[in-house]
Amino acid sequence: MEGKHWTSLTRTGIATALVTALFSTHASAEELRLITWGGYAPDDVVAQFEEETGIDVQVTLSNNEDMISKLRATGGAGFDLAQPSQDRIIGVQRQFNVYQPIDVSRIDAAQIQPSMLKATQESTSLNGQQYGVPAVWGTSGLIVNDAVADQVTDYTDLCSDAVAGKVSYRLKRPTLIGFAFALGEDPFAAYNDPDQYESIMAKVEDKLIDCKPNVKTYWTGGDQLLSLIRTGEVTAAMAWDAGGWKLHAEDPSIRFVAPESGALGWIDTFALPRRSENVDAAYKWINFVMQPEIAAKITNQSGNFTASKGADEFVKADLRDAYRQSFDEDALNNIKWYPPVPPGLESMEGQVLDRVQAAN
Repeated sequence: MEGKHWTSLTRTGIATALVTALFSTHASAEELRLITWGGYAPDDVVAQFEEETGIDVQVTLSNNEDMISKLRATGGAGFDLAQPSQDRIIGVQRQFNVYQPIDVSRIDAAQIQPSMLKATQESTSLNGQQYGVPAVWGTSGLIVNDAVADQVTDYTDLCSDAVAGKVSYRLKRPTLIGFAFALGEDPFAAYNDPDQYESIMAKVEDKLIDCKPNVKTYWTGGDQLLSLIRTGEVTAAMAWDAGGWKLHAEDPSIRFVAPESGALGWIDTFALPRRSENVDAAYKWINFVMQPEIAAKITNQSGNFTASKGADEFVKADLRDAYRQSFDEDALNNIKWYPPVPPGLESMEGQVLDRVQAAN
């Protein structure tokens, strides 16, 4: 998914660390085979779970594409629990039937942020059955220097004279989505109306072309953007929250801001592979890691917050304070969670991005 969290930049290197020998093995009754992202199963969390339950945890590091590929190849076998992003479940399920429904009654819902539970329920339900529950989340929004913070409060403010020549964002679909919301549109509501969506994208295209003189550069990698902001070449940018919090730890005058029209949110989930051999262990893991104190360890390791309610109380202080500065209750409730992308939209968006790139 575009708009993926900051740590996804490091995930591109995960392939070198993948543990791939699990397909042909069978789980024992006391084993949980977990396929997940880097940082989502810290060693100390795994050790505590194993000690408390007697269940051995085998962790395979992965990403969306790799999870889909592995589960598709085996018809949903080889793992007991997976953690795909919420917008990458239903389409895959329709095509490949690799997941089984979640028994929500076995999830301790009181431990989970209600808005995220609702968002994931809506985006992972198919034929009346739910296929995912929220685990870890993040957003893209604005990283601003305090000097311009009062003038850059939404995505389209990146086009204001106050930050001319000192702006950066990516030419990717999150920028299209963010600008659409800031222009007063609801692109997600138009997902299933191609004509309406095309009309919204036309408005965004015009805005982005008009905005080009403001852009120092279109950033393509996280390290590049961090450098541009550290040196002051860029004072306002559209980027991921974890990158903003990282910069804030280095320089308190830089911070991540949830835009007025809403940060764009992704959620990685818990999903049960269709041929999971230890479903009981999977539910035990979900309820274990969503305990606030345990979930905080995942945040400290990954840099991303979890859907665990109250976990921020236990996160290390600098990360907790940066998070609270970025998200009050209203900002949390205003997050625009990515729904599943219908076929054809990304092709349309690609053409818009190409025209913006080519425009003078």
